[in-house]
Amino acid sequence: MQITLHLGVQCTDEDRLLKGLLKNVGDLRKDGICIPGPGRYRTLLSETLNTLGEATPAPEAREVLLDAILDEDPETVQRLVLSHENLLSVPKLALSGGRLYRKLEQRLPAMARLFPGDGIEIFVGLRNFATYLPAVYRSTPHGSFDEFLSGADPMHLRWSEMIARIRTALPDAPLTVWCNEDTPLIWGQLLHEMAGIETDRRITGAFDLFSEIVSPEGMQRFRAFLKENPTVNETQKRRVLMAFLDKYALDEAMEEELDLPGWDAAYVEMLTELYDEDVCQIGQMPGVTLIEP
Repeated sequence: MQITLHLGVQCTDEDRLLKGLLKNVGDLRKDGICIPGPGRYRTLLSETLNTLGEATPAPEAREVLLDAILDEDPETVQRLVLSHENLLSVPKLALSGGRLYRKLEQRLPAMARLFPGDGIEIFVGLRNFATYLPAVYRSTPHGSFDEFLSGADPMHLRWSEMIARIRTALPDAPLTVWCNEDTPLIWGQLLHEMAGIETDRRITGAFDLFSEIVSPEGMQRFRAFLKENPTVNETQKRRVLMAFLDKYALDEAMEEELDLPGWDAAYVEMLTELYDEDVCQIGQMPGVTLIEP
């Protein structure tokens, strides 16, 4: 069995990838691709990993987990898609000890031990720390931003460091990464990649996110373009998406408010530049696939 494990990060996806795939659950099931609802596994996996720690699972652990997660006979499932942005940490502990997801080295190998013999593929969407940190902070009970940071300096945080740690924890697991800021333009490809299906296969909801950031007129014209050009390839489609976004983008959908003490425009710009440089570095890391527009 191949396991697709989508790890977030927090405040990027808001379960949209999972909901998008669930729109296609009937069609995908025909090919042995199983997409269980999150209530079937999120709490179960978190509690199991917390209890397991660094111990060896019981021989029947995999069978018990799959019995709880699946309605189907596990022998008929070729791919199991799991999405769990809190698997590595709940938001309030995302920077515990001043380090991103410090339990990563414990949780991911434990996940592999729970599913011995199964292939695991990791999917991670990233986000500019200039918007990621305020967003995650707002979802926590922390009384101050400094308390949430737990000693971390935003200027010194790097996603590449976390990605390298994932590669070390699960060196045989293919790792797919993208920037949350790009998701409206690559949404269809993300759905295809997570489901493990061909990019030219029709999938429902491939432009759902794009429709949220362009005007109704723009979306209507884009769909008319697709209807008139049914053979357009993925690269050409991306160029068209960017052209339509440039002309029909909704300003309110593209803006984010930042309200943190000391975070002026220059500080945010520097964080953004560091993020862009870091993403370029991630794209050159072995074993990592970076999806870009």
